[in-house]
Amino acid sequence: MALLKKRSMLLKPRRVFFKTAFLTTLIIISSKNKLFASLTPLQTLAIVQEDLFPQKMISNSNALSYISIIFKHSRISADNKQFLRNGTKWLNEEAVSQYDKLYTKLDSKQRQTILKIISKESWGKSWIKTVLSYIMEAVLGDPIYGINKNEFGWRWLNHESGLPRPKEATL
Repeated sequence: MALLKKRSMLLKPRRVFFKTAFLTTLIIISSKNKLFASLTPLQTLAIVQEDLFPQKMISNSNALSYISIIFKHSRISADNKQFLRNGTKWLNEEAVSQYDKLYTKLDSKQRQTILKIISKESWGKSWIKTVLSYIMEAVLGDPIYGINKNEFGWRWLNHESGLPRPKEATL
């Protein structure tokens, strides 16, 4: 029994390590056969969210924190998480290709141009749709999950939530 308890205690820090390592995975961007930059997917996604949706809604919805929950959540498939990470890499590669800068370093007009370019690719269209879906979940979800602060998204749409509402977060 003591051995099982000791083993369980050893596994928890290991799981925490893997979850943390998973979120801090760096995206390596190279251009002309040399390292151009490295950044985390969340750094790019923070800017993309603001480019796809009004900034006031993004900040009041806690959308970036929601994306970080998505990256950690056990019910989100590894393929979906990898697609989000790959999309940020491909987006940055396109920005480097067009402007010789990372997406996060571009001005607003240049970022919109990059989004228009990738939206013409099947992966880009699907990736933007996925990011927008997660934004909408953050904007319209129940505040018990740490999103949609002060029911801001609901008030924006003049929405009354259904009853009963969750009493505790299940994520």
